[in-house]
Amino acid sequence: QEQLVESGGGLVQAGGSLRLSCAASGRTFSSYVMGWFRQAPGKDREFVAAINWGGGSTYYADSVKGRFTISRDNAKNTGYLQMNSLKPEDTAVYYCAALRRGTMGWAGSYDYWGQGTQVTVSS
Repeated sequence: QEQLVESGGGLVQAGGSLRLSCAASGRTFSSYVMGWFRQAPGKDREFVAAINWGGGSTYYADSVKGRFTISRDNAKNTGYLQMNSLKPEDTAVYYCAALRRGTMGWAGSYDYWGQGTQVTVSS
C-alpha cells in the first residue's frame, strides 16, 4: 500500500518555475513507475510525465517536453517534477501516481494517487 502526498504547488508568473514533490509512505515505492498528471477545470485528467522504477527512463507529454523534468530519489521515497518556463495553460491541479504495471500514459492504469496540488500560472 502506497500513500502519496504532493507539495510545492503555488502561484507563479508566466515564465517562472516550480518544483513539485511527491512523498511516498510505503516501502515499495522503488518498485513502481511514478507518473504526474494534471487536471484543469472542465477538462479530463491528462498525462504529464512518467519515470521508470530505476529512474533511467523518462517520458513526457509533447506539451511539456523541454520544459518539465521528472526525477526520483528512491532512497528518500520521493519523486519530483521540475517545471520551468511555465505558461498560463499549465494551470491545473497536479497529481502524482504510482503504477505497478500497465500503460504509463493512461490514468486508469495507476494503482495509487496523491490528493493533488494546485499550480496557477498568471499571464
